[in-house]
Amino acid sequence: MQIIACYSNKGGVGKTATAVNLAYAFAASGRRTLLCDLDPQGASGFYFRVKPSKKLIDAQFFEDDQRFAKAIRGSDYDNLDILPANISFRDFDVFLSRMKNSQSRLKKALKAVKSDYDVVVLDCPPNISMLSENVFHAADAVVVPVIPTTLSQRTFDQLLEFFQASDLPENRIHAFFSMVQGIKSLHGETIAGMTEAHPGRFAQATIPFASEIERMGLTRAPVLATAPGSRAGKAYQALFEEIEGRVKA
Repeated sequence: MQIIACYSNKGGVGKTATAVNLAYAFAASGRRTLLCDLDPQGASGFYFRVKPSKKLIDAQFFEDDQRFAKAIRGSDYDNLDILPANISFRDFDVFLSRMKNSQSRLKKALKAVKSDYDVVVLDCPPNISMLSENVFHAADAVVVPVIPTTLSQRTFDQLLEFFQASDLPENRIHAFFSMVQGIKSLHGETIAGMTEAHPGRFAQATIPFASEIERMGLTRAPVLATAPGSRAGKAYQALFEEIEGRVKA
């Protein structure tokens, strides 16, 4: 079972839209896929018209395999299930701080569904926390959307510094540029500078700032399901194929 985390330590960068479209793409490729929403806002579940699970609370997420499995819901798409978040997930860090071997608890919890899925996609909250450390230890790949602006560049550098300070393998980080606007010279300059500063770190595929992505809140479906031939749909498909190839390698 491969674990793919969609993560950013900065909010508003298109992280959840990426998680939703990557999960859909993995499922469409024939792999049994679970999209696990770790963000208490529950946006991933909302996009798939899945209501939050009220029965699964923070402690049970990490300690009760049966309740964890029962909280998983089917989606409207073949091979794709959803583990929706609820507001109690906001207490993950408090709960994890009280546990022994807290850095490995998420990986242990996901083992409960190891035989049921080929791929687990994690939609992560935007911060660096104890839950984030669990994600970094559990994931085979950490997919990081970066808006090509100075502030996003700074937060991406902070993430790399955290990996270095925590002795985590930096080769798990697979970044890409998100919400790109070709008419902005700053975007082009930032992309060129960051690509040069981090050779091989950024995917060639970039996700544009596009109305199809914004409409996900209305259609409540992935762009790859509603508008696969659009510029955004083609970009997400290209990103999926690139991430897939990197993880296999």
